[in-house]
Amino acid sequence: MMCPENVKLIPCEILLRIIYKNKEGYKMDTIECIKTRMSIRKFKPEPVPKELLQEVIEAALWSPSYKNTQPWEVIIISGKKKEELSKMLVALLEKGEPMTPDIPEPKGWPEAQKRRIDDLFSSRAKQLGVDLRDPAVVKAAKIANSRFYGAPQGILLFQDDSLTPWSIFDMGLFAQSLMLAAHAKGLGTVPQAFLTDYAKQTKEFLQIPPSKRLVLGISIGYPDRDEPINQFKTNRVALSEVLKWIE
Repeated sequence: MMCPENVKLIPCEILLRIIYKNKEGYKMDTIECIKTRMSIRKFKPEPVPKELLQEVIEAALWSPSYKNTQPWEVIIISGKKKEELSKMLVALLEKGEPMTPDIPEPKGWPEAQKRRIDDLFSSRAKQLGVDLRDPAVVKAAKIANSRFYGAPQGILLFQDDSLTPWSIFDMGLFAQSLMLAAHAKGLGTVPQAFLTDYAKQTKEFLQIPPSKRLVLGISIGYPDRDEPINQFKTNRVALSEVLKWIE
């Protein structure tokens, strides 16, 4: 990817020490931002100023993409429209309507990934008393997802459905950049596949062309740090489990 002519290149060792500052004045560097970001599932009702949301999205625009295609389109939903969408999604779920995701839900996992999912479920059950294998718990989680976990704003990420899997990868880069920028600014986020369950109905509701692929939902707002769910932190596998040196 080429940099614009008027942009000076920054050495990596300096880039890694770029300082971010949130509204409380707290500063963090890039590595700290990556390692301390977490999914937030309970938000304060205070709306995020539009200018701050624009700043977060503008930062994410600098994400890399295949041949600089920048295959992302963003909708931020709030207020009455968000409440109406949530109500529709919950009603579809309660009725047991067949899901219409643009990206199918995985039907199975390789052994390594399955083991990590099992570890997550066990940890959450132990710390929060929530069994994610229980269908009733899963349904309650989907309802909470549909309500954006109480966040004042929600983000929906779309792209043209003619794009290849490389563009879905690019969207992942964009989503990560967005969530890191939000975290650096003192905001919380959670990436939500469940918000794509009823993609067809969501696009109809928002008057989005059916040729657009709903890739991901993200709730965004100020975290409620006192909530136990927001004190649950997932682990990561050892570096040796994923890294191999070939010399």
